[in-house]
Amino acid sequence: MIKLRTYVYIDSLQPQLAEYMASVSQGFPPVPGDSCLWMEVSPGMAIHMFTDIALKATRVNLTQQVVERAFGSMVIHHRDQDDVREVGRIMLSKLEATLSDRQQCQIEWQEIIRGMTADHCVLINRQHRGGSMIIPGESMFILECAPAGYIIYAANQAEKAANITLVDVRAVGAHGRLTLSGREADVEEAAAAAIKAISNPPGT
Repeated sequence: MIKLRTYVYIDSLQPQLAEYMASVSQGFPPVPGDSCLWMEVSPGMAIHMFTDIALKATRVNLTQQVVERAFGSMVIHHRDQDDVREVGRIMLSKLEATLSDRQQCQIEWQEIIRGMTADHCVLINRQHRGGSMIIPGESMFILECAPAGYIIYAANQAEKAANITLVDVRAVGAHGRLTLSGREADVEEAAAAAIKAISNPPGT
């Protein structure tokens, strides 16, 4: 039996997130402003079927596909929101599922660390080379959730809400992790937006 773990639609990828996804994607990279759909199912191998359906249904591009034993995830994007929404409807129909069937997102950890030290920044910057760097003295927000895919929507909404820097966005595996930094007030605003986002992620 195929279970729907993550299903989230993003109407417009924000600049930093789009470029971050492009830098780590092995598929066709998105650009800022593209709409995006992230879908994760269990067992992992089942994601191939949904990838095939998506690519044959409309003009969407495959951003990324990750196939693990327990979970499989797929990300598609396109400039035309209607194409992405239509693919979502087709895949849910194939799965005989609705948005209410997706797994509810749970926050595993959230924290704002204020006035980051230089040593701490260096260590984080060395570990997360896909995104931007934290500057000593800035504040840092970290968020962990499950399922992992919802962290993408949290990152997009955080960037939309405040002038922050995306340091790391990890959306595969058992848990998703977001790291962002900036001035304290901006980080607080972005953190609130991220938490609100994954409390009620959108469908299509």
